[in-house]
Amino acid sequence: MSVKVLITSYLEPEFVERIRAVDSRLEVIYEPELLAKPRYIADHKGIPFTRTPEQEKRWLELLASADILYDFDQSHLDDFPELATNAKWMQTSSSGVARFIADQGYDKRMPNLVFTNAAGIHAQPLAEFCLMAMIMFNKGSLKVLEDQKVKKWERYAGTDLSNKTLVVVGLGQVGQEVARLGKQFRMRTIGIKRNVKGANLQDMFVDELYTPQDLHAVLPKADYLVLIAPHTDETSKMMGEKEFALMPKGSVLINIGRGALVDEPALIKALNSGHIAGAGLDVFDVEPLPTSSPFWDMENVIVSPHSASTTNNENKLITDLFCENLKRYLAGEEMLNLI
Repeated sequence: MSVKVLITSYLEPEFVERIRAVDSRLEVIYEPELLAKPRYIADHKGIPFTRTPEQEKRWLELLASADILYDFDQSHLDDFPELATNAKWMQTSSSGVARFIADQGYDKRMPNLVFTNAAGIHAQPLAEFCLMAMIMFNKGSLKVLEDQKVKKWERYAGTDLSNKTLVVVGLGQVGQEVARLGKQFRMRTIGIKRNVKGANLQDMFVDELYTPQDLHAVLPKADYLVLIAPHTDETSKMMGEKEFALMPKGSVLINIGRGALVDEPALIKALNSGHIAGAGLDVFDVEPLPTSSPFWDMENVIVSPHSASTTNNENKLITDLFCENLKRYLAGEEMLNLI
């Protein structure tokens, strides 16, 4: 008996063949002419397009018959549960999808569908983005780049990361990689994690570990604050005017979690006052970031278009994870990254 696997977002042909090679029982269906073309490497949404009536008929047939889905179907997000009625498992290409699944009602509309995410796949690129932002602010790189544009030669003194305190809110695989890189630069590292029972601080690369209830007590220590927590009711606008005031003058915020974690008007106020020296932002409350947003014109802000996690290596790593999970699925074993 064959198991039908439908790939619903663009994937390089060599990775499709790797998936096919996992097991002879798999019928791997990949029809790129029915999918959005990628805008860049590892783009899982693609350029908006419209299928012909014949193509749409074919696509709906494939959705209805698939046992396993590789990624969300971006063309049918709203009615996906009514179309993929045979689906038993979906491997997503993103990590923080639990909120999206709940918001779409997939958990209730498809109670028998198992979801696995891509947690850990983006740890290195996201951690590198955080380190880049910390170094840029420490070394005054934003001003250097502005001076270069106008051919202005003005010497200055930067600062070192050593002995600075890095606070990481959300100590999953990404947060631990951020802390590990911080340790390489001799930073003092503090983690905030929802469940700290039995935690090994050395394994997590932190000197101290706290729960979210201790956030206000920890913020005064944060020279650099990295947010990588998921968006939940508890974390929504977790950083507001009161929280920014608790941080040391001259500290830096880096947000690679979700835009909803931050009260953006409060952050703008803190940046304009100079209390917060800078912000490296990869995520925003509204995306794409509106052209009217003050962030675009602020000299102490790095605006990144929600791309810190995306690299040329991403699809390979997701394919590695998917192939391992396929083996586990076929063997009746527990899969990795269950949501």
